[in-house]
Amino acid sequence: QVQLGESGGGSVQAGGSLRLSCAASGYRVSTNSMGWFRQAPGKEREGVAIIWSGGPSTTYADSVKGRFTISQDNAKNTVYLQMTNLKPEDTAMYYCAAGTRVSVFRRLRPSEYNYWGQGTQVTVSP
Repeated sequence: QVQLGESGGGSVQAGGSLRLSCAASGYRVSTNSMGWFRQAPGKEREGVAIIWSGGPSTTYADSVKGRFTISQDNAKNTVYLQMTNLKPEDTAMYYCAAGTRVSVFRRLRPSEYNYWGQGTQVTVSP
């Protein structure tokens, strides 16, 4: 049974930083695609950052490029999202997701991912 557990969310002021963690069980992060997604109230879930092929390959949403970094620790079977220079518009529930057959051209689409965590809230105040 695949389980994904997020942690690290919280409340920060604009310009601050947070690091989210996603611990996986029943699933090897090193051999599949892992991603972070977010959903703000009244908005659709959107892809934020994806990592695959054991960690050398990543992609980001334009809105977070240069501010967020996705990484993974294969020994701990954990994926991280380091978020810096946070903005109020980054406020959302952040979800970790895992995908076993993610299309190369649709890596940031939530529909490509099979497994989801429960989410962790990130709130950025002005």
